[in-house]
Amino acid sequence: MSWGTELWDQFDNLEKHTQWGIDILEKYIKFVKERTEIELSYAKQLRNLSKKYQPKKNSKEEEEYKYTACKAFLSTLNELNDYAGQHEVISENMTSQITVDLVRYVQELKQERKSNFHDGRKAQQHIETCWKQLESSKRRFERDCKEADRAQQYFEKMDADINVTKADVEKARQQAQMRQQMAEDSKADYSLILQRFNQEQWEYYHTHIPNIFQKIQEMEERRIVRIGESMKTYAEVDRQVIPIIGKCLDGIVKAAESIDQKNDSQLVVEAYKSGFEPPGDIEFEDYTQPMKRTVSDNSLSSSKEGKPELKFGGKSRGKLWPFIKKNKLSLKLGVTPEDFSNFPPEQRRKKLQQKVDDLNKEIQKETDQRDAITKMKDVYLKNPQMGDPASLDHKLAEVTQNIEKLRLEAHKFEAWLAEVEGRLPARSEQARRQSGLYDGQTHQTVTNCAQDRESSPDGSYTEEQSQESEHKVLATDFDDEFDDEEPLPAIGTCKALYTFEGQNEGTISVVEGETLSVIEEDKGDGWTRIRRNEDEEGYVPTSYVEVYLDKNAKGS
Repeated sequence: MSWGTELWDQFDNLEKHTQWGIDILEKYIKFVKERTEIELSYAKQLRNLSKKYQPKKNSKEEEEYKYTACKAFLSTLNELNDYAGQHEVISENMTSQITVDLVRYVQELKQERKSNFHDGRKAQQHIETCWKQLESSKRRFERDCKEADRAQQYFEKMDADINVTKADVEKARQQAQMRQQMAEDSKADYSLILQRFNQEQWEYYHTHIPNIFQKIQEMEERRIVRIGESMKTYAEVDRQVIPIIGKCLDGIVKAAESIDQKNDSQLVVEAYKSGFEPPGDIEFEDYTQPMKRTVSDNSLSSSKEGKPELKFGGKSRGKLWPFIKKNKLSLKLGVTPEDFSNFPPEQRRKKLQQKVDDLNKEIQKETDQRDAITKMKDVYLKNPQMGDPASLDHKLAEVTQNIEKLRLEAHKFEAWLAEVEGRLPARSEQARRQSGLYDGQTHQTVTNCAQDRESSPDGSYTEEQSQESEHKVLATDFDDEFDDEEPLPAIGTCKALYTFEGQNEGTISVVEGETLSVIEEDKGDGWTRIRRNEDEEGYVPTSYVEVYLDKNAKGS
């Protein structure tokens, strides 16, 4: 099968077909380009998605990633980022291995096609020129033959006419002979041109056109093979990244399998354990006999046992604050004490330990810097041309001073940490000792150091304590019965050491230096209940006030 023999008369159709083939190739190139753009866009969106959900540095989100589920999610985000990278690889490889090569090949193909069809048109024009020459010689031969016949007839007529002179007859005879000779010459010329044309035509249809069409056929077949190879490369580029994508997916599966629910539960305990002992049994208070009500420091107050608090400042009924759940009340205390005394014991210990570790890292960093400066100074002393040793004295003194400051700071926090670690086991005993304040002193000043107040910044217990308290409260429904109960009597006074903004239900705002009445002392949770002007009462942090208890006052 050859286009030169089978399609010898389809020059124009072959020209259209080869142009269509180039259009198809350019369409495929456009398809691959759009695929690469989609891959890049997809990779960019995946990277943005991964970045969007990455934990922000030095934020609360970063602390959450200590849990195995969050670590697995972080691993998933990292694997997704690598997954996006493989789509970028697909785009790059398709561009370099397909698009670039095909664009260059199309240019070469267009040039080759142009050259082949130019040769075809040239051969076509040549045969057409030969045909025109043949037609011209044929017409000339025909014309000369007719002229010779007319000249011969004229001579014969003149020769038969007796009235014509001999000179005219001779002239006619010569004219007829000349025309006859011209006809003979035209015949010979026509015969030669016809022979030449037949030779040119044979070469045209059996040599030139087959050769040109064969080149065009080979060119078209190469184009078909090339587009097929490009399609294979297209699939191979995708196949090459499948193992790496599989590893990314395996990494996500491995991260999911690494989730340990028990470990996460233990981390919750470590994060929120307060170190307090659960409250003990509530003592029976006999109101049938006039006797002083005793209050156990490790038990809930009677108002928290089964009845609501008094109304504070015209607000709705109290709800056993501050034993309600943490997510229902969050006290904003402003500045956290330096020794973290507003945290529960266990949380305070962790905060102090973290602070000590951070200070030790700073000390090590400054120490390394001091050693480096000292070595540099020694080098300057041995090689004065490298620098002035005295120029480092100021920097060395500054670093040494920083180290001393950091060591003093670390020592201070280590002392607080040792104190907390020593007090944690004896917490319940201490609470029992504090419960004897009513019987042992009259107007005794209670030193409210920050170290003796161990509650969380929002005043809440752990989740177990809050749930236990709420369960005890909700078990009895005395809300309506005690709505009109008389206000609790004052058991002492207090002086505000700092200003406190009570913005939550159950709290009361105080101003530094203000004196108020105490109606319920601290029960170990870090909060004291106070009253102002007989009609406004609420809780304030115990560390914000200095309390003076009255032995003769009736306990709350």
